[in-house]
Amino acid sequence: MTASIRRRRLAALLTAVALGAVTACTSSGGAVPTSGSANQEQSLLDRAPVASDADLATSPTAQAIKQRGQILIGSQLDTPLLSQQNPTTGQTEGFDAILGRLLAKYILGRPNVKIVNSTSQIREALLQNNTVDVVLHTYSITPARAEKVSFAGPYFVSGPAIMARKGDSSVTKPQDMKGKRVLAVTNSTGSALVQQYEPAQVITLSTNSECVTALEQGRGDVYVNDLTQLAGNAQTNDKVQIVSGTFGQDPYGIGIHHGDETFKRFVNAWLEKIQAAGLWQEAYKQTLGTVIPGDAPAPPKTGSVPGS
Repeated sequence: MTASIRRRRLAALLTAVALGAVTACTSSGGAVPTSGSANQEQSLLDRAPVASDADLATSPTAQAIKQRGQILIGSQLDTPLLSQQNPTTGQTEGFDAILGRLLAKYILGRPNVKIVNSTSQIREALLQNNTVDVVLHTYSITPARAEKVSFAGPYFVSGPAIMARKGDSSVTKPQDMKGKRVLAVTNSTGSALVQQYEPAQVITLSTNSECVTALEQGRGDVYVNDLTQLAGNAQTNDKVQIVSGTFGQDPYGIGIHHGDETFKRFVNAWLEKIQAAGLWQEAYKQTLGTVIPGDAPAPPKTGSVPGS
């Protein structure tokens, strides 16, 4: 398959996710992603809203973050287009990373963020023991998770898809996973979802990058994850390819300490403000939108899925 055909197929698959959106310790203070120019993000941050004293007064958690002078965000550092550490600058780049800086700007008046590397299996613990203020990185909202943490949002809707090694067309739909070795990130929605397709084995690893490496090395036949994450892999790694469209939907939420309803309302109000101002859409265009043709999708409505 030529590179141009691969890009067209990737764009088509990502467009499907965009339409669906309609119906991982390092510090990162104001970093600018390479997927959008420095001027673009600086303009976005300059225009970002800042919470008033009255806004802050509604949430003790927001006031505590303001007093500390830095927001602690659970995320990851290995997900292209969403949250990836730039090896030269040490800063995080991507859609989730920009949203984190916008939230910091809203609370603090400046984008002062500390990223705490947060894998899928420790996210709940980081929130429960107050190691982080929020988890903002492809954290799918489910009713079961909502019993342990609270979710603001959703802020984006993705969906699971299948990745294989380049040239392997033995799996093109979920039903083809029967009898296959399926890679998935530990404690991800994908790791539970694939069980219904009767795989020979589900192999769970801690991070997206570990799953990609295992797929390249032949330790698994396919890798299932959200299409947004697989898209970044396909964009940067010519040894793998996306072989299916999405099946199901994954609404991403912003995880907060369970039962902190005032902070949940505070974060939801911020989300609605950046959406109304078009800043959510600009962040999307600078990151995921660089490989998706057309306009940014309409952001999902806060509180619109069970568990949010």
